[in-house]
Amino acid sequence: MSKAKAVIVDYYYEDIQQEREVLDSLDVELLDFHCSTEEEVVSVAADCDALICQFAPITRWVIERLERCKIIVRYAIGVDNIDVNAAEEHGIFVCNVPDYGIDEVSNQAIALLLDCAKKLTYLAGQVKQGNCSYTCVKPLHRMEGKTLGLVGFGRIPRAVARKMGGFGLDLIAYDPLINQEAAEELRVRPVSLEELLERSDYISVHCPLTEETRHMFDRDAFSKMKPTAIFINTARGGVVKDEDLVWALEHNVISMAGLDVTETEPIPADHPLLKLDNAVVTPHAAWYSEEAVKSLQRKAAEEVARVFSGKPPRNPVNHPQKK
Repeated sequence: MSKAKAVIVDYYYEDIQQEREVLDSLDVELLDFHCSTEEEVVSVAADCDALICQFAPITRWVIERLERCKIIVRYAIGVDNIDVNAAEEHGIFVCNVPDYGIDEVSNQAIALLLDCAKKLTYLAGQVKQGNCSYTCVKPLHRMEGKTLGLVGFGRIPRAVARKMGGFGLDLIAYDPLINQEAAEELRVRPVSLEELLERSDYISVHCPLTEETRHMFDRDAFSKMKPTAIFINTARGGVVKDEDLVWALEHNVISMAGLDVTETEPIPADHPLLKLDNAVVTPHAAWYSEEAVKSLQRKAAEEVARVFSGKPPRNPVNHPQKK
């Protein structure tokens, strides 16, 4: 009987030693590639039993050509490059790694919020230009007593709520599937999206990118926010319509934005957001720490190992029927 075959179709880590260590104990053949197109993925993974990916497109077309695949795991929390419904129809588990970077991403969201609230990036730039007067950032407002609205209430926004608990903020959250017990424990009040947009002084986005959430932050949404509102996104760029955010910032519809994600990544050097003093943009790096990378790689391989051992995966995002 031939070995089970796992294929990593793309990654950008220094090595895949951890994955090999996890799967070698099961006598699994592990192959790794750097695919960027559907055709490349199929050419190396058509006969795999497990597929691990990062950014490669795992479309319906690809999934229909996976002859015996049991599980697809993404090196990430979001699975927006995978056709989850197609995988479910073909009896394939799709799994993510939802807990590898909770501390890192929640800290980045908070860092961007504090940066914008204190206008630190802009202020530091002014000092480099010889302007050492505090008046260049007027008006600046006290954070205590303000309202922080969390869009989504999964692991990361709950960490944000816990860490921000000592800042004297009123915490509210919008999530159709909100964990009421966790909300009560963290003193977060569930609200509608409409109320969150209207009441929040700071809005931090943590929802997944789906057909329902794509461009949920558009001109209409920004128009409902306070003109002093600060908008933070460490989730997925596609949740926001970039051109509408640019409009909102240029016309002072909202005050500032702190972004780790944008619709197009990497963001082009000539993108309008990069020309605005009231936007702080980082390069989708919120997830990163050396510890997070190690955790992500190992946990992705452990999901494959569980399925090869006859156990259910820990973090499926779909519910396929057995092949």
